[in-house]
This record gives sequence, structure tokens and C-alpha cells, in this order.
Amino acid sequence: QVQLVETGGGLVQAGGSLRLSCAASGFTFSRYVMGWFRQAPGKEREKVATISGSDGRTHYADSVKGRFTISVDNAKNTVYLQMNKLKPEDTAVYSCAGGITVVTAGVYGMDYWGKGTLVTVSS
Repeated sequence: QVQLVETGGGLVQAGGSLRLSCAASGFTFSRYVMGWFRQAPGKEREKVATISGSDGRTHYADSVKGRFTISVDNAKNTVYLQMNKLKPEDTAVYSCAGGITVVTAGVYGMDYWGKGTLVTVSS
């Protein structure tokens, strides 16, 4: 049974940092592209970052480039999102996802989804 479980969300002040973790089980992690996506209230779900489990290549949304870093630990089947210099507009539910796809893929390329963790950035 495939499971993706996110942890690490919370409340942080603007300019602060958070690290999200996603523990995956039930599939061969290194074969997948793993990613973080977010959905703010009243908005569509959008891609934040993706990483290839096989070669480590990454792809970021323009809005987070230079501030967020995605990484993966294949031995632990865990993907991370380090978020620095957070802004109020980063407030959203952040979800982890995985799919057999290309690293530039978006929402529709993902096969499995976690339930998400809430990140709130206060001004």
C-alpha cells in the first residue's frame, strides 16, 4: 500500500525557515519523480519543486527559486523541502507527491499524493 506522510508544517514569521519531510512507502522510491505542491485558499494547486529519484535533477517554480531546496534520501525513502526566506504568500497546504514521469512534470504527472501539511507565514 502506497503511503506518503508529510510532517514539518507550522506557523512561522516572514523571513523565517521551515523544513518539510515526506516519508514514502509502498513503491520503489528511486524510480519516481518526487515533488512538493501547494494549494492556498481559493487557489489552484501549484507545483513548488520536483526531484528525480534516480539522478537527483531538480525543477523549481519561479516563485521559490533561490529560497526553497528540494532533496531526497533514497535510503530513507524521504523527500525534503527546505524553505528559507518565507513570505506570507507562501502560506498554503503543502503536499508531497510521486509519479513515474519527467522532472519538469506538474500536478497531472503525479500518481500518488499525501494528505498535506499546513504552512502559515505571518507578516
